[in-house]
Amino acid sequence: MSRPLSEDPGSGVRYDGAVDAEQLRRLIRDVPGFPTPEVVFKDITPVLRNGGALRAAVDLIGAPFRKSGVTMVAGIEARGFVLAPPVALALGAGFVPLRKQGKLPYRTRREEYLLEYGSDTLEIHQDAVGPGDRVLLVDDVIATGGTAGAAVRLIEGLGADLAGMGVLIELAFLEGRRALGADIELHAVVTYE
Repeated sequence: MSRPLSEDPGSGVRYDGAVDAEQLRRLIRDVPGFPTPEVVFKDITPVLRNGGALRAAVDLIGAPFRKSGVTMVAGIEARGFVLAPPVALALGAGFVPLRKQGKLPYRTRREEYLLEYGSDTLEIHQDAVGPGDRVLLVDDVIATGGTAGAAVRLIEGLGADLAGMGVLIELAFLEGRRALGADIELHAVVTYE
């Protein structure tokens, strides 16, 4: 049973059958000092724990791409895994995982990237997407754009067409959109300037 949004402590949000972006914003929790002291982490678990809020987040992420001919939705580890499969179902598309190095069992392509607090490597199966696929990239947050940029390079490197990227949160002050390139549509449900 889904918990009413009004039961989420401190949210001040009531669920009346329709949740909008501003209500989702109020559910997103700031966690200072995680994973490093200089970072204020945007925690989406209060959104995920409520069925109405989760449904709204999925709908709002996928809505701009309903008529884009999306055949695959690629989710970035880890919270992109939570949001991307229901977005894929809503769009009638398949799901493709983008994972950290060494987590995929088959032959992979990899791309290294910088984070706001370090560096990492992202991988995709070599046969996950290809020519003829139109891919929507989904994640919970776009910050500096390092992870998103690596994902774009992996998807396009396999010959697929990128329909765009949908995220729950954009930290616009970190200018992550620049890592995507000017021709890639980015849709964020909640933006922090």
